Amino acid sequence: MFGINGWEFLVIVLVAILVVGPERMPEYARQLREWIRSARDLVTRNTDQLKTELGADDVDWKQYDPRQYDPRRIVREALYEPAAPAPAAEPPRPSEPGRPAPFDADAT
Repeated sequence: MFGINGWEFLVIVLVAILVVGPERMPEYARQLREWIRSARDLVTRNTDQLKTELGADDVDWKQYDPRQYDPRRIVREALYEPAAPAPAAEPPRPSEPGRPAPFDADAT
């Protein structure tokens, strides 16, 4: 729970009993019980409120999955997309005999 094992927890409880004393220990245990109950009730209320506000079945959790934002996958998909075919260009029309070739001012 907090990175302590059962024996360490037992030692902490024994030290607490010695420091607090057997006379005041029942009062502290009662306060701890009330604090745990109020924390549990707070978590339950917030969970219920969150479920009612979001709707339990309305949330698509897949869209919030951070694994879908893998930069390597995004780049791979962008690079390996098939290129759109180039529009077909009109074949050049032969010029009529005796007329000068068309002149393109932008080409020179």
